[in-house]
Amino acid sequence: MPYPLNRRQFLTGLGAGGIAGLGSLALPGTAAGQSSLPGSSSRFFGGLLPDRPSITHGVASGDVTTSSALVWTRADRPSRMIVETCSDASFRNVRRYTSEAALTPESGFTGKLRLAGLNPGEVHYRVQAEDLYSGALSEPTYGFLRIPGERRNIRFHWSADVAGQGYGINPEMGGMIGWRTMAERNPDFFLHSGDTIYADNPIKEEVTLPDGKIWKNVVTEEVSRVAQSLEDYRGRYAYNLLDENYRDFNARVPQIVQWDDHETVNNWYPNEVLDLDEYRVKDVNTLADWSHQAFHEWQPTDPTLPVDGRIYRKLSHGPLLDIFVLDMRSYKDDNTLNHKGTQADGRILGAAQEQWLIQSLQQSTATWKIVANDLPLGIVVPDGDHQEGVSNGSDGVPVGREAEIARVLQAIREVPNVVWLTADVHYCAAHHYDPSRAQFQDFAPFWEFVAGPLNAGAFGPNKMDGTFGPEVVFSHAGATNESPLGDSQHFGEVDIDAESRELTVRLITTRGAVLFEKSLSAS
Repeated sequence: MPYPLNRRQFLTGLGAGGIAGLGSLALPGTAAGQSSLPGSSSRFFGGLLPDRPSITHGVASGDVTTSSALVWTRADRPSRMIVETCSDASFRNVRRYTSEAALTPESGFTGKLRLAGLNPGEVHYRVQAEDLYSGALSEPTYGFLRIPGERRNIRFHWSADVAGQGYGINPEMGGMIGWRTMAERNPDFFLHSGDTIYADNPIKEEVTLPDGKIWKNVVTEEVSRVAQSLEDYRGRYAYNLLDENYRDFNARVPQIVQWDDHETVNNWYPNEVLDLDEYRVKDVNTLADWSHQAFHEWQPTDPTLPVDGRIYRKLSHGPLLDIFVLDMRSYKDDNTLNHKGTQADGRILGAAQEQWLIQSLQQSTATWKIVANDLPLGIVVPDGDHQEGVSNGSDGVPVGREAEIARVLQAIREVPNVVWLTADVHYCAAHHYDPSRAQFQDFAPFWEFVAGPLNAGAFGPNKMDGTFGPEVVFSHAGATNESPLGDSQHFGEVDIDAESRELTVRLITTRGAVLFEKSLSAS
């Protein structure tokens, strides 16, 4: 049956248990040891399946433009993806889209379809899978999204860190509640700042907490070990989608997704060779190739948008907002080179991405320019005796990876209204950078806001590196590796007022408490 609620009606119904009642998004229970990839043993491999295909993990949308959106789904067998759209939930006057590429084992039965020619405003859509052999259709799964248009109010959220430190889906606390809390606040889109999975953190059925309480997880075969095959990485994404809150959020809120380290392995960099007993595959490049494939298979990303075909890209959200999504993982130099004794310039973006970011910011005509940096600029993020992030742990002039960021800041010093949004460190914070406090002074003052974790262990706060003159205006952190049962899980919220052009940032717990708010006026 057609999806009966519009966005606001749905959100009103959340308080009455609306999420649990959405049967079209429900997955069958997955017991410990079972796979989270139903359909992997399909008739394509000689197994048995029902006569009609099934959509196994809901639907999602992402990388929305001012006239199009990408829709994602997964089926239980070789299928073709069919999407119908309508301006309201009646689906009386539909526009039909059919994928050219099939959903096959080569893509883990996932598929994407770019919906072009959409008008600004709400778009209701429904997705079906058509069996490649019989032509039978699945039951439809419904979702909606909003296409940006002319100047109008904008709200979006950002966060990171999902199912980390062994804290997976805990049915006793209602699953990953952060997704539900964000949905209730009705964002136009969600910026996922990375660590979308924790491929290097096995999830066990029970975790004993410091106070003696027991954290209980849903567990599948793929998350019970570190990921070191393509199927393992796919299984991590499939596991997260067992959470009803997450599937429901995906169906209602378009996403812009970037990656960080845990999609592959902790603190990784290109050409690294692991010295970890739990890994039989030691070559990080091999792991990163599988990770990258699974990431694009299971996230609503458009692989044609990244400049290099990987991650970094620009998305415009009308005249008020441009978003610049960075990849601070694929081109970074060795962590062993980034430490206090560093003298040479380092690499965190790579030359091509550095120039792309500078030129794109200089050419942007949007009022606000959001830089989505998956690693923070001034927070010290150690990797043993070395440094994982931008900072080299010294307050001196920019060296190592800092030199690259210094060139960016210098080149964009005349570009107004640039704000940086990040995550990674498992606490939330507001940092103001000012050349009057800095060792390097050829840049304009700016803000960087930190959010997370969304469903992972809490950490921090970390030390700050004084190279770019940061002031910690606010921070909120939990006890070391505090579970999501505590109050140290966070997301960020950004509102842009269409009339005043003012941008307001809030840092919010996953239970809905607003911890910090800052409003910025547009230049």
